[in-house]
Amino acid sequence: MKKLHVKKGDTVVVLSGKDKGKKGKVLEVSPREGKVIVERINMVTKHVKPRRAGDPGGIVKAEGAMYACKVMLVCPKCGKPTRIAHKVLNDGSKERVCKNPKCGETF
Repeated sequence: MKKLHVKKGDTVVVLSGKDKGKKGKVLEVSPREGKVIVERINMVTKHVKPRRAGDPGGIVKAEGAMYACKVMLVCPKCGKPTRIAHKVLNDGSKERVCKNPKCGETF
């Protein structure tokens, strides 16, 4: 199991691929595969079969998983893509901090 730099609910920007430069919210994180699903990014078409009587079938657009290394966290204060640092507090717990030298906001 790998530890990822993003969590569910974070805002991220895509670094490479067909959706490069787009921002979105992380919907799901899969640490075992090292992948994330981002809202309205990497849209794929799925052929869905109706499961019950009355359910619609057909071709549905959905977000596809992408590698977590292709996204970078966006700081909520300065709004820039940033790496994160971990700051250890006095009680021993950790918190995520923006690495931008002018910002230093906690996540």
